[in-house]
Amino acid sequence: MVNMIVLATGNKNKVKEFQKILEGFKIELKCLSDFGPLPPVVEDGETFDENAYKKAHQTARVLGIPAIADDSGLCVEALNGAPGVYSARYAGEDATDEENCEKLLQELKGHQNRKAKFVCNLSIAVPSGPALTYEGECEGIILEEKRGTSGFGYDPLFYFEEFGKTFAELDMEEKNKVSHRGKALAEFKQELPKVLKWLEQRLFEEKPPKPDHSLYENKDWSDEM
Repeated sequence: MVNMIVLATGNKNKVKEFQKILEGFKIELKCLSDFGPLPPVVEDGETFDENAYKKAHQTARVLGIPAIADDSGLCVEALNGAPGVYSARYAGEDATDEENCEKLLQELKGHQNRKAKFVCNLSIAVPSGPALTYEGECEGIILEEKRGTSGFGYDPLFYFEEFGKTFAELDMEEKNKVSHRGKALAEFKQELPKVLKWLEQRLFEEKPPKPDHSLYENKDWSDEM
């Protein structure tokens, strides 16, 4: 029986969102920090789906247990879908949320079209490779200045017309109902009994490979788990 899933992220905000939506299920949700230093995943996919799967599969293969990962970002219509898969590093590899937001505002100067959407692809993979994928989207408008203090990333600029607020002005419950990640997770949650059965069948049909520690830079793990 599957009773543990690893959330392949070090983002504490994402962990909180996943825990909130998945609460009530008898699944122990671990995150990357629970396992010590792990090899970084190179997110070089051209789509959110590719990056989500890559993170989930590598984590599952390294640790030897099912893993779930998401890749999400902001797609702005006037910028031909940018920042897209580069949302987290729009202003550079080590860019802060503040710097990314500032670059977005600069790129949108002079544009009347402020339409945008948040996109999330969620992937849950077993160590041998197969995975299930879920997707969610949320449409909105990019404001000319930030509003709100909650959330993270581009939330202070993303205005959700139905609520008349930016994502940074919504509480967690409101955001989970309408956000891209919330929608993807809601679909995942609805199908969770089927997902768990699928995981059990996959793990039973093909014994998970021994955790692959070759990706660890220091290679200081013992041969036995």
